[in-house]
Amino acid sequence: MTPLFRRADRRAPQSRLVTLIRKPGCHLCDDAQGVVEKVCADLGVPWEQKDITQDEELNREYWEQIPVVLIDGAQHTFWRVNEERLRKALT
Repeated sequence: MTPLFRRADRRAPQSRLVTLIRKPGCHLCDDAQGVVEKVCADLGVPWEQKDITQDEELNREYWEQIPVVLIDGAQHTFWRVNEERLRKALT
């Protein structure tokens, strides 16, 4: 059947997970958390935070970029979180 006549995919959208990688005492991390909390609450998307000082692998990979936002494990952004861009990526 050609794509023109295929039915739209009516399955529920995949569950998303936002991960904020941060460290204590980081003002950019606090700002990023505010944006992540707001957008995720508005969209009903779960989120988690990970402390870079408690995870050696995260520390090696992201130390110079924190805060870092991952969506479903893939890096979305770092340093500053843009609310509109995050919202768009999650919808």
